[in-house]
Amino acid sequence: MIRETLRVNNTTGLHARPASAIVKVVSRHHAKVEFLFKEKVIKGKSVIGLMTAGITGGASVDVFCDGEDEQAVYSEIKALFDTGFGEK
Repeated sequence: MIRETLRVNNTTGLHARPASAIVKVVSRHHAKVEFLFKEKVIKGKSVIGLMTAGITGGASVDVFCDGEDEQAVYSEIKALFDTGFGEK
């Protein structure tokens, strides 16, 4: 299991486009992915869950990846966060 804290590096937070990008990555993998933000667990395949969690720019989010390809999915998710979802 991988558990890491990632920072949202875009100013607008997890709105529709970044949430969709995350779900797209998670859906290509077998590992279970969840996010934890302000004591709320959000499933990695839920666009609505990610959008409505109130994750703003600059916020820190815990990500949990568990399964056979956990490292691969984590690396792709981290890259999305690191690049600001293409909005930097």
